Amino acid sequence: MTRQVKAVALISGGLDSLLAARVVMEQGVHVEGINFYTGFCVEGHTHAIRKKDRARPKRNNALWSAEQLGIKLHIVDIIEDYKDVVINPKHGYGSNLNPCLDCKIFMVNKACEWIEANGFDFIITGEVVGQRPMSQRKDTLPVIARDSGAGERLVRPLCAKNLPPTLPETEGWVDREKLYGFNGRSRKPQIALAKQFGFEDFAQPAGGCCFLTDKQYSVKLADLWSSRGSREYDLDDIMLLKVGRHLRPRPHFKLIVGREEGENRFLEGYRKRFIHIIPTSHTGPLVLLDGEPGADDIELAARLTARFSQGRDADHVTVSVNRLDGETESLEVVPMPSEEIPEAWYV
Repeated sequence: MTRQVKAVALISGGLDSLLAARVVMEQGVHVEGINFYTGFCVEGHTHAIRKKDRARPKRNNALWSAEQLGIKLHIVDIIEDYKDVVINPKHGYGSNLNPCLDCKIFMVNKACEWIEANGFDFIITGEVVGQRPMSQRKDTLPVIARDSGAGERLVRPLCAKNLPPTLPETEGWVDREKLYGFNGRSRKPQIALAKQFGFEDFAQPAGGCCFLTDKQYSVKLADLWSSRGSREYDLDDIMLLKVGRHLRPRPHFKLIVGREEGENRFLEGYRKRFIHIIPTSHTGPLVLLDGEPGADDIELAARLTARFSQGRDADHVTVSVNRLDGETESLEVVPMPSEEIPEAWYV
């Protein structure tokens, strides 16, 4: 009896990984998915918080892709191991704080460990030659295969015809003629293939699956590192950088200001970790103070809180300052005029 060939597909939740897995499944290979959770993933929880994103699907796109494919998905938490990739990327960053090449090497290496432990034969990714300027060039794709340890067990079904044959192809586990030769940044071939397979609803195809590619998010992360004098972070830091309006009026502290009801509710979960300020005389944001603010800083933060409340044009606004020891102080402050808030304070 012929042994069933098995492959694991890296499933990001995007269109390319969805298609790559399906192409190999069409050849009778048993495929399961693997998704690595770094904490920086752009997923449905942030869409669910803000009113402006309410129309967007509230879903984990990797799980949704696996459902469309009808395959098992293994979600692996790599938050701690991934820190070294973010902090010390061997191949450097992309246009923001995205260590794309090191990230792909790291994830394929983790997939290598997984197939060895689980008796699978090869790895599938949705990479396309020329699609990404850092990690998907013709000269960097071999680097990923080599440095990850995957070697010829790494199959890229969407662009395989532009690359040397891999072990699954030479062994006859997959038919090279039924793979594709996509290249470049155009999405038309992928969208056409999606329609051919009957996929009518799929995640935004190009990029956008990682907050580290986002300029604003990267600026906030760089600011966090600078303020602490250390390139360290934890999961709460990652989450809070995704939410709210961030202002740093002094080097030693910043404000995280809820922009709407959904963000206020999210920030409530962090009240015991930070000094927080809430307007009591007017409707307004919940504001977290990250750092070590002094008495003058609290006064300044209270005025800024009042500025972002419904009492911004009032003579005075009363706010409640809630400290970490449980003590609460009521302050009456004059809202800070918008023209007195330097643009440099906004992170």
